[in-house]
Amino acid sequence: MRGRAEVSAIFSRSGSGSLCVAEAAMSNGSSKMEACRRAVASAASESYTGRCSSSLSGLGGRYTLGLLQTPRSTEDSTGGSSGGGAGLAPFRAAGRKEPPPSGRGESYLGDKSSCAENGSAVNFTSGCSARGLSNTCVGKIPFSTSRSIGRSHTPVPGYSVTSSSTASAHTAASVIVAVVEGRGLARGEVGMASIDLKNPEVILSQFADNTTYAKVITKLKILTPLEIIMPNTSCEAGNTTKLFALITEHFKNVTFTTVQRKYFNETKGLEYIEQLCASEFSTVFMEIQSKYYCLAAAAALLKYVEFIQNSIYAPKSLKVHFQGSEKTAMIDSSSAQNLELVTNNRDSRNGHTLFGVLNYTKTPGGSRRLRSNILEPLVDAETIKTRLDCVQEFLQDEELFFGLQAVISKFLDTEQLLSILVQIPKQDTAALRSCNTSLLKAYYNALEDRRFGIILEKITTVINDDTRYAKGCLSMRTQKCYAVKPNINEFLDIARRTYTEIVDDIAGMITQLAEKYNLPLKTSFSSVRGFFIQLNADCSTLPNGQLPSEFTKVTKTRNMYSFTSADLIKMNERCQESLREIYHMTYLIVCKLLNEIYEHIHCLYKLSDIVSMLDMLLSFAHACTISDYVRPDFTDTLAIKQGWHPILEKIAMEKPVSNNAYLTEGSNFLIITGPNMSGKSTYLKQIALCQIMAQIGSYVPAEYCSFRIAEQIFTRIGMDDDIETNASTFMKEMKEITYIIQNANDKSLIIIDELGRGTSAEEGIGICYAACEYLLNLKAFTLFATHFLELCHMDALYPNVENYHFEVQHVRSSAGKKEKITYTYTLSKGYTEEKNYGLKAAEVSSLPPSIILDAKAITNHVAKQILHRQKTTPEMMKHRAVYHLAMRLVQTARNSRLDSESLQVYLKGLKRKYAASCPAPERSDEQH
Repeated sequence: MRGRAEVSAIFSRSGSGSLCVAEAAMSNGSSKMEACRRAVASAASESYTGRCSSSLSGLGGRYTLGLLQTPRSTEDSTGGSSGGGAGLAPFRAAGRKEPPPSGRGESYLGDKSSCAENGSAVNFTSGCSARGLSNTCVGKIPFSTSRSIGRSHTPVPGYSVTSSSTASAHTAASVIVAVVEGRGLARGEVGMASIDLKNPEVILSQFADNTTYAKVITKLKILTPLEIIMPNTSCEAGNTTKLFALITEHFKNVTFTTVQRKYFNETKGLEYIEQLCASEFSTVFMEIQSKYYCLAAAAALLKYVEFIQNSIYAPKSLKVHFQGSEKTAMIDSSSAQNLELVTNNRDSRNGHTLFGVLNYTKTPGGSRRLRSNILEPLVDAETIKTRLDCVQEFLQDEELFFGLQAVISKFLDTEQLLSILVQIPKQDTAALRSCNTSLLKAYYNALEDRRFGIILEKITTVINDDTRYAKGCLSMRTQKCYAVKPNINEFLDIARRTYTEIVDDIAGMITQLAEKYNLPLKTSFSSVRGFFIQLNADCSTLPNGQLPSEFTKVTKTRNMYSFTSADLIKMNERCQESLREIYHMTYLIVCKLLNEIYEHIHCLYKLSDIVSMLDMLLSFAHACTISDYVRPDFTDTLAIKQGWHPILEKIAMEKPVSNNAYLTEGSNFLIITGPNMSGKSTYLKQIALCQIMAQIGSYVPAEYCSFRIAEQIFTRIGMDDDIETNASTFMKEMKEITYIIQNANDKSLIIIDELGRGTSAEEGIGICYAACEYLLNLKAFTLFATHFLELCHMDALYPNVENYHFEVQHVRSSAGKKEKITYTYTLSKGYTEEKNYGLKAAEVSSLPPSIILDAKAITNHVAKQILHRQKTTPEMMKHRAVYHLAMRLVQTARNSRLDSESLQVYLKGLKRKYAASCPAPERSDEQH
């Protein structure tokens, strides 16, 4: 029997070769086709013993080996035979354009009491449009969708789609999310449910959000949805909810669908979860039983997916888990944009982001996990330390690092193609056998699950070992034809033999034509035309400069003729007919195989998690090998010794200037000053990025670092246009600082840069001073960069305020008249002495000298008055010294690991520092 290699060899030969097949073989092949066709019906009844959990997406499509279950019926939704291929596919490219087929008895997971018996019985009709908010009647079609420009349908897995949010290079948007908000007194309580069409996993979330809905927006940014579903009551004409308006504003390129509110039913949602959740994840029931809004969202989501896909998920097949907001740090979307966590602000295609710095993942699943971790860092110190232990072991054991990296790189998209994961050779788990870290040991034990061996054995019994994804439509066609081993199904073997003979005939016929016309004809193939003939366009080889009349459908591109013939068209039709038989029988065999391994398939969810986590941790270790990162500690202090900006290092291709950072409970508010371009904004972003890197389990760019776990990370970074005084800029500032003040707590990290620049100096100082005094009531770690030097005097009133500035150097020109400022980008204690940036700019301009002199005199007079009012008294200095001593003693009691002798030396040092900080008491004449 001719096989895959023989077919490939036929395709690779030139049409002028010696391959030739007799006409008798062609007629013989035709009779075999008839026999094969007659046997298909009986073969189907013998092979297809259960519900299929695999699909062939169209005759020329690829296999989608998921867990979606096609409703069983004698005919497909278009009325054609189930053997037609398209009717077998649970993923339908145009599934939304027509209602589900009539007669579906299992539409609602087998619950006939809630089943939609026919398309007209289902009524999901929406009452609004996301753009115009006008009522739209859709008749019998269950959903009314309002799409953004460029979206014509919900893509099936495998299509290339981009959402408004930047996804990783590995992924295209395929997530559908349902969002619902409580009403009345429950307004602000939000439930979310999401499912990835490529990955059988449902994620449920429910949390209380405030009027900014920052948590909702952040969650959606992480999910990068293809489509968002909301109740139609959220956008009724004249009564659009704030949540709906904000979501549509932030996700302008995402499809929005509204569904009647009654389908957001928490009772049905719980029924769905109980029926669909795999037994290994059944503990989720305890978490979600009282989470009514996420259950309501789940009901609408799963019913909607059932409708658009014209299919249902098999019972006990989905991974379902609940994600609260209390286990991760909150980073609002504005802060994520300011810090360029996953998207570069100048060019969205540019990889100069924190994600780009750390992303050395080998799998799409690892890339997705890294992205979500960056946007939602961990807050549990023990979990972070466990990750760091793994990274440390990878760095210390090169054999483990490179061995595991080689294994991970073999995996496909584990979350999208769960049924292919087991093709990794089992002996590769040896890469983890000698590991020491508890997490890696747990992963090794999980991978020793005997179910992997069972699944592998069943697959290798049916599927060829060298079956894999191949580039090129012809190579992929060959892979699909010979995916199943020979001798599994006699009729399949006959059909494949017939297909090979037809291909032989095509190659032989083209060879005969080349000899007949003495032309160097070549056999070519495309997915549209099938097999066709090509000829170099050198007219010297053509008689009279014309192609023979036997050739039809002639096209010319560049220097190549492409054409066919009547006989070749007929043979292509026979070839397609043969392929249909092969695809259909292969499909049935794969369905039977998946039914056999179905009871063991739940272990693949665990494998998917392990692969993506190991991939991310290996990526962290890889980043450390490129730059000198260090392992962070976790205490109640933020201390960074000689840290640098990780993204700037990647851009500059050299290490940036390093600086220190130190914040404790006793010195938790840093005011940072310095001229424009001196490095303030870069330094602030650096601190936030290092904090995020530490909390996701990565090493950090520094010589040493210690962090306090931050539950929220807020940033307000000044942009270039903030210098202009206009109402829009000022309102943007006020919204950002309002959000920070409303949401910050004692465990927050707050970064504020250039607040108050959008209004007058007097108002700006007043707003900054008031905001600082409010934040000083918290124990949050705050870094506040400003040009308002008046704020620097707050350290006289608040002992937990520290002043720092970025140094600059003044270099006079050779003429000795003009000064040039050199930026050192070095942070130093105290506030800047570069007080009069405007006056220095005026001196090098063409302003008259008399105006500059008057400006200097007035400035000095005003400065002396301010300084006199804010002069520090000895009593204030003593109070500040006592405060700092008390905070240092508390910190020492909490964290000190010194022995008794070293501790005594340290305490004596504190005593001397306290004495030096206190002013000498004034003595009377009698004391003298």
